[in-house]
Amino acid sequence: MGKVPVRMKAVIYSLSPFQQQVMSGLWKDLPHKLTKKVSENWISASLLIGPLLGTHLYVQNYLEREKQHHRF
Repeated sequence: MGKVPVRMKAVIYSLSPFQQQVMSGLWKDLPHKLTKKVSENWISASLLIGPLLGTHLYVQNYLEREKQHHRF
């Protein structure tokens, strides 16, 4: 019994440059994903957003007071 060579077919997968969608999964249903993440982790989200929002409001108030101070 000799060994008979068997011809194998190779399957090659490739993407057409016209059909590639690299980041489509990231943007798909983004608002729902964000609201779910924030509602699950609302304490962490508030600890992140709170100081950022507070700093922004402080700077805006400071700049407005500076403008008003230099008017007179």
